[in-house]
Amino acid sequence: MTATPRAFFRSLALAAALALSACAVPGFQDPPQLHSLTPATEFPADLPRVEQQLLVELPMANSGLDVSRIALRTAPTSLAYFADVNWTDRAPGLIQTLAVESLENTGRIVSVARDTVGLRADWLLKTDLRDFQAEYDGPPGQTAPDIRMRLTAKLVRMPGRTIEASRTFEAVVPAEAASMQAVIAAFDQAASMVMRDLAAWTLESIPQAGS
Repeated sequence: MTATPRAFFRSLALAAALALSACAVPGFQDPPQLHSLTPATEFPADLPRVEQQLLVELPMANSGLDVSRIALRTAPTSLAYFADVNWTDRAPGLIQTLAVESLENTGRIVSVARDTVGLRADWLLKTDLRDFQAEYDGPPGQTAPDIRMRLTAKLVRMPGRTIEASRTFEAVVPAEAASMQAVIAAFDQAASMVMRDLAAWTLESIPQAGS
């Protein structure tokens, strides 16, 4: 039996109503709020000019940090995550972007890019994200945490892939309040400090032409 046009459109209306009602069923949750961080913009005035090409590799990270969720610790041996908030990218991708943009912001290097673009490079910056979390001495939501970021870096000469310099960068920034807004602001400050030092060290560690 063939449905009449009126019955057909009634079925479409019913399907649309069911789809809309599904959005209001108990247990439905809004997507998490997304947060990003800003690259460093202030650097020592005497940074050298680098006329060589640098690629920034995606940082290594353990499985607890290789996520888009925002990590927290309430004890040295535990790792948890804030509810309903995420980074805009997995933490290694977020840090890679910050490193590239911070180096660009120095205005002192001829070319810097992610290593995925396939460009020929004179140098490769390899990093390992060791810490990137809020650390609490009391209950989250009631106490203000310290934000800790720790990044190890190796500067590799290409194409021989020899390590010419290495260093660890760390920043610990107390959040001014227990709110999520204050926590993200402290993450941003810690990341900016690490990126500023990483960019300056990278440029200072690349030998000048003729040296």
